[in-house]
Amino acid sequence: MANKSTVKSGQLLLAEPFMVDPNFHRAAVLLCEHDQEGSLGLILNKLTGMGINDIVTDMPAFDAPVFYGGPVHTESLQFIHDVGDLLEDSLLVTKGVWWGGDFENLKFLISSGLLEPQRVRFFIGCAGWSGGQLEEEMETSSWVVSPMDANYAFNSAPTALWSQAMYNKGNRFEIIADIPEYVSWN
Repeated sequence: MANKSTVKSGQLLLAEPFMVDPNFHRAAVLLCEHDQEGSLGLILNKLTGMGINDIVTDMPAFDAPVFYGGPVHTESLQFIHDVGDLLEDSLLVTKGVWWGGDFENLKFLISSGLLEPQRVRFFIGCAGWSGGQLEEEMETSSWVVSPMDANYAFNSAPTALWSQAMYNKGNRFEIIADIPEYVSWN
């Protein structure tokens, strides 16, 4: 059971295996902001089936998929990357992972060949919680808190991320990681 002091920005939130909300079914959420005002995160493992050039028309050709970041602000485009030292106005979320930054500068890095697709992830929407809401969900065991690793964001296969992060927690979480996604009672 987690409490307020155990949840902080830069962590990974893993949906409990039987969460009924389809937005968060087996979701792995990078918690980008968390304070008494509320929380904001990005779902790292739900692809939309679109590429960034399908959404941003004046973007240099860039073979990067777009992820479903969550059900809040679905008209917004968010991104994380590992080039915070090159991208102005980026916010460090956790070691090796920056959030946002100057979008024109991002396009310059892409067109200059200084940023490869595997080093950035784009998201439509985000996950959001009002003040105290995430703590309430933690008390009902809706989420498992896990350390975030930049490899989860940039090197893990999205379809395997939830199970991989659960398994990496060890002990009983290894068993949870192996629970089939859809259980049949035949």
